[in-house]
Amino acid sequence: MLKRIPPFFLIIIMLLSVLSCTKNQESLDEQEIQSAPKKSEFGFTYADFNVIHDTIKKGDTFGSIIERQNIGDKEVYDIIEKVKDTFDVRIMRYNKPYILLRSKHKKNKLQVFIYQPDAVNYYVIDLRDTLVVAYKKTKPITIKRRTIGGVLKSSLSETLESAKVEGALASKITKIYAWSIDFFKLKKGDRFALTFTERYINDSIYDGVDSLEAAFFEYKGKIVYAFPYASNPSGKTEYYDEEGKTLKNFFLKTPIKFSRITSRYSSNRLHPVQGIWKAHKGTDYAAPYGTPITTTASGVVEQTGFTTGNGNFVKVKHNGTYSTQYLHMSKILVRRGQHVTQGQVIGLVGSTGLATGPHVCYRFWKNGVQVDALRLKLPTGESMSGAPRKRFLQQIEPLKRELDSVANL
Repeated sequence: MLKRIPPFFLIIIMLLSVLSCTKNQESLDEQEIQSAPKKSEFGFTYADFNVIHDTIKKGDTFGSIIERQNIGDKEVYDIIEKVKDTFDVRIMRYNKPYILLRSKHKKNKLQVFIYQPDAVNYYVIDLRDTLVVAYKKTKPITIKRRTIGGVLKSSLSETLESAKVEGALASKITKIYAWSIDFFKLKKGDRFALTFTERYINDSIYDGVDSLEAAFFEYKGKIVYAFPYASNPSGKTEYYDEEGKTLKNFFLKTPIKFSRITSRYSSNRLHPVQGIWKAHKGTDYAAPYGTPITTTASGVVEQTGFTTGNGNFVKVKHNGTYSTQYLHMSKILVRRGQHVTQGQVIGLVGSTGLATGPHVCYRFWKNGVQVDALRLKLPTGESMSGAPRKRFLQQIEPLKRELDSVANL
């Protein structure tokens, strides 16, 4: 004989059942919202078609894709010939998206083919008429301006990431300041401010950083500004500080973009391999195997080769006064007598020769004498003067004021 369930427990069971159904319905609703297809795109209303979204697979061609839509070889050839002036089918690349818009009747006839080589541009091949129409379009781009600032809480990349800024901006900044700041020496609490623009597709889809309008970083107690300006008729944009002095110096700060100093120039150092005290006439920068090593200034490759102590090395003569040398490479990428430009990759980090781990030993000569590159006052770029400087100072005044305000200078 079944026991009678007390009314109290019946009420609890009913409530749990209702809550469970509600939760399941909420979950279902959420899934429907997340998977809800777009109603229209690229100028077409999707409700009018049988829509297929796909990506280019290995071995796919434009011809093979539309052949699978019951289009014969002869018709495929005719379509390719008709659209070749607008859409070169050879530009299609692996893993790029495309859309097929097919008719809704039983034949599912292909009406429109859409190919997207990138987030902004797309090609349309309209097959709805006997006269095939092909065209390329660009989605509308909106440029939005943003200024951020404060103090560094960690590395530059991590600070920008926390502010939801694309990582490519960090790379752009390090290139602009390559002659002025060693970003590995920035400290937590150093102030900074950035004004930059970002691209948005259709005013809503983020498409990355467009340009840097102004910046400053606190470096070794000094505020270093950067403002873009085209000071000559050629129109080439360079970056200058608040006084009109170019940030592009004769020498880069380091031969490796992302590294750390493990040993400095010293007249007496315990050699980590030989175990004896001797002079170390260079600066060691540790980095992973294969990291690119760049020449810190333009010049001519004076020597390349291998020695027991130096391993694979390259020496560059910059002018009658200065020369630099780069040791312990895993691979040399230049040859003797070759002209190299500032920032050009000349080799890869390794541990050849007398080395305990992967690094580059960077050596510096002035008038034939080895010197400490970190202590040397190196030649800098020229400053603007006259009318160009006056125009520049007027142009940057509101930008500088904006930067200073967000960082409380």
